[in-house]
Amino acid sequence: MQILKVENVSKIYGTKRNSNKYTALRNISFEVNQGDFIGVMGASGSGKTTLLNILGSLDKPTTGNYIMNGQNIGDLQRNQLAKHRMENIGFIFQDYNLLETMTLKENIILPLSLMGMDAKTIEAKLAKLAGDLGIVPVIDKYPYEVSGGEQQRAAACRALINNPKMILADEPTGNLDSKSGKDLLNLLSFINTEYKTTILMVTHDVFAASYCQKILFIRDGEIYNELYAGSDKKHFFDSIIDVMSMLGGERK
Repeated sequence: MQILKVENVSKIYGTKRNSNKYTALRNISFEVNQGDFIGVMGASGSGKTTLLNILGSLDKPTTGNYIMNGQNIGDLQRNQLAKHRMENIGFIFQDYNLLETMTLKENIILPLSLMGMDAKTIEAKLAKLAGDLGIVPVIDKYPYEVSGGEQQRAAACRALINNPKMILADEPTGNLDSKSGKDLLNLLSFINTEYKTTILMVTHDVFAASYCQKILFIRDGEIYNELYAGSDKKHFFDSIIDVMSMLGGERK
């Protein structure tokens, strides 16, 4: 089932009178189905983060449409956008974005508290997710008391707590060591298959991208190429390296 459709989306910063006008995205179009795990790759400055910000309704396209569940997100007013983000989108960032003055538990349940959900329902949701994501032993600790991998698991738990239709992950393994990074990627795969959650992940990391079902490569604000995983994982991995080499991107 299709949950997202991007139609000829462009993003231009600056105005007609501004000589520094910059085009970040150029007529981007693609579709996303429920349960997809899609990677977005490209060299620095290619437009990946701009695209993610638009998909997360943190920014609006200059032209084109972004439709989710039949609703043109560009038509929503500010308060409606906030409600849309709260109910439909989960975010996982490279820097975790956990509040240091709150425990992991408090960070995780914050979105539900802001929605006014009752304590009993919150506790039930938290218990299942914390168990599935393996953070029960550290749930009452503060971010500075746990490892980067545990912080990222807590951030993933927070992203899932409101049962979003889509998770947007921006370089989620960027601050993790190789073992913690692999653990997180396995966790994202678990979330994708177990919860049927759609995931779009921006990454420079070829190894991280190899966990995806499909890769969108962006160059100069346009979709340059698409790759599908298929059954041969090694061929998929090698193909990602080849395309990134042509794009001049990093190949961690």
